[in-house]
Amino acid sequence: MTNADRIKARARELGFELVGIAPATPTPDFDFFRWWLDQGFAGTMDYLRRGAERRSDPAKILPGIRSVICCGMNYYTESPGAPIARYAQGEDYHEVLGQKLAQLEDFIHQEIDPGAGTKRYVDTGAILERSYAARAGLGWIGKNSCLINNGLGSFCFLGEILTTLVLEPDRPVLDQCGSCTKCLDACPTGALVEPGVLDSNRCISYLTIEYRAAFTPEQGQMVKGHVVGCDICQEVCPYNERIPIAPLPEFQPRPKEAFERIPPAQLQRNLEAARLTR
Repeated sequence: MTNADRIKARARELGFELVGIAPATPTPDFDFFRWWLDQGFAGTMDYLRRGAERRSDPAKILPGIRSVICCGMNYYTESPGAPIARYAQGEDYHEVLGQKLAQLEDFIHQEIDPGAGTKRYVDTGAILERSYAARAGLGWIGKNSCLINNGLGSFCFLGEILTTLVLEPDRPVLDQCGSCTKCLDACPTGALVEPGVLDSNRCISYLTIEYRAAFTPEQGQMVKGHVVGCDICQEVCPYNERIPIAPLPEFQPRPKEAFERIPPAQLQRNLEAARLTR
């Protein structure tokens, strides 16, 4: 069994349904990312602009990096997404996945190579994680801009471990969206301006989570019926029609916790826009 196989086996023991290895070469899709920023599609997320160049190459984050271990975990529940998107209904995924990635790091240092350099991220680092997850064979980036796996769909959290270990990489999978445009057609605000291109300024998830200012009348109308996030473009995806329920109890619906993670003023604004305060 190779080191890559041993790491994958341990990741699955920890609850990751998806795991693959990507080579730590300069970032795939970085040119698209810069173009996306230049179009103003990041909205007020200035941190993406400030850290843009660091995202061009993972070696700028971890010198000597050779591999990116990409992991995915199913969070799908039967609970309808609105007014709280499924990803926010359970415990904080940053903590849940972060703890499991820490255990995987411990395994690497204890069982593979004590001197291996590692750095873990769960949606927090200057790395385009969907791009590396796609390169690692976890799925493809769909027209709704989500990573889609043929079997688990797109309701998956992603995390990764950057490492100096030389590990055999996995092969990417082909884009399987075909001619389907259900996600583009279903988006109520037109945030998906073209296949794979999301304008955050019109995205319900961005407006209810990242955007902090008072809503304009148009923005308030866009988020109507939603308080935290939006699942519409995922709910209509054919690859999400028959996916399994998340096995982890941490991801089962806990709406109160979702509300507690939003600053009070922002929550009040969201509730008023969603017309749920009456």
